[in-house]
Amino acid sequence: MDVRQLRYFLEIVDQGSLSAASRSLNVAQPALSLHMRNMEERLQTDLLLRSARGSAPTEAGALLASRARAILADLARTEDEIRNLDKSPGGAVRLGLSVTISEILTLPLIEALQEKYPRITLNIADAMSGFVSGWLEEGRIDLALLYASASGHDIEQEALVEEELVLVQGAENSGQGFESLRDLQNLPMILPSKGHGLRDLLDSLATHAETPLRVTMEIDSYRNIKLLVAAGHGASILPLHAVREEIAEGRLLFQRMQTPVLRRKAVIRRTGTITRAQQAVEETIHDVVAELVQEGHWVGATLV
Repeated sequence: MDVRQLRYFLEIVDQGSLSAASRSLNVAQPALSLHMRNMEERLQTDLLLRSARGSAPTEAGALLASRARAILADLARTEDEIRNLDKSPGGAVRLGLSVTISEILTLPLIEALQEKYPRITLNIADAMSGFVSGWLEEGRIDLALLYASASGHDIEQEALVEEELVLVQGAENSGQGFESLRDLQNLPMILPSKGHGLRDLLDSLATHAETPLRVTMEIDSYRNIKLLVAAGHGASILPLHAVREEIAEGRLLFQRMQTPVLRRKAVIRRTGTITRAQQAVEETIHDVVAELVQEGHWVGATLV
């Protein structure tokens, strides 16, 4: 297999069909089909499941796609490194951010990079931490700043900040106080679904306290969780920074839990060999995060 075949294969996987990949690549569909047949004959297995609705990778195809992304990313990094040995760091860096971190970090990070490293092109994508972690493992991004959870064997990570989590309720719930997880056992909770960092952390704490949470809704969007809580459909546990505006406007009330104190860590993750451009982005993230925390812009966060 050569680099061109890997690129063609990934485009088919990403586009979901040979015809869509043909248009995207500006390559005739019969030529793409021939490349696929040659790859499948070489590997002696089917790589795509073909149907009237398009093409999807088989188990072998999914493995090849994951490895191909890593190979092509490493090749691009190597080319950038060689071209830029005698220059300031430059090239593309793909950064994945947790949504709440993205809201805080994106603008000051881009401004800092434009000033210090104008030759770096930063591509930012954000989502809930579980999705961002998956992107990193699949080779779709180079660096990730997200909330801590279990990571893969090839993933390196470093804690940057610890963030306060608080119980939030609608403005009409001003009477009852809650101090521990045990106090919440009959409270309807609106949380992200299992597999996301915040939910997994809360489930772990509840199991340790032998007090299961009463989760009545699973919503994978902080925005919608806040809307539902404000409308009186339940309570939630969210980062203090994520609800600062709603608290200031009187739409949500918050309480700090005492047993246990609820906090989580934001970590930076990377895989494989790191380029000069990626190192520059990572160092700039450290500087910008420290400034945000020290100046009080990242509400409820402390440096680790």
